[in-house]
Amino acid sequence: MPIYVALLRGINIGPHKRVKMDDLRKSFERLGFEQVKTYIQSGNVVFKAGKISSPALGKKIEERIVSDFDFSAPVIVRTGDDLRKTIDANPFLKQRGIDLEKLHVSFLADIPPASGLKKLAEFTVAPDQSRCVGKEIFLYLPNGFSASSLWKVPWEKALAVVTTTRNWKTVNAIHQMCQDCG
Repeated sequence: MPIYVALLRGINIGPHKRVKMDDLRKSFERLGFEQVKTYIQSGNVVFKAGKISSPALGKKIEERIVSDFDFSAPVIVRTGDDLRKTIDANPFLKQRGIDLEKLHVSFLADIPPASGLKKLAEFTVAPDQSRCVGKEIFLYLPNGFSASSLWKVPWEKALAVVTTTRNWKTVNAIHQMCQDCG
């Protein structure tokens, strides 16, 4: 059975869309998924399921979330192999002086249009850097996310695709969970 990662957008941030991870695991198990594990409270789920396309799997999970928790949350799904390829593709790992704690990955539901990437480039002001590789945007924000040029601008909306962002430590921890699941 393939290993998948579901990245839920916007849960457990502030007082709304609260979900206990134990309840989220049970929700995934009711879908017939196996070896369901979560990582921290921000909606990262690793599991095994029958072979199905990532978009179809995301839609199935989104419908279950509405059914089980009475709210909607976009879900971006990647395979364990996709996640490994994402880690390998990070262009900032080849640059000298990069602080790994300042790296982030925005996972996208689709490849963004050129107009969205142009807008992202306009929003990204030095020393911040952004690079799009396929359906991921790699961010290097040396002053931290909340002190970055992207903090208070609608860069995600400008991309015109669903996004959810994780820090580099979380991406690597989820990848390790995928390896442990295999």
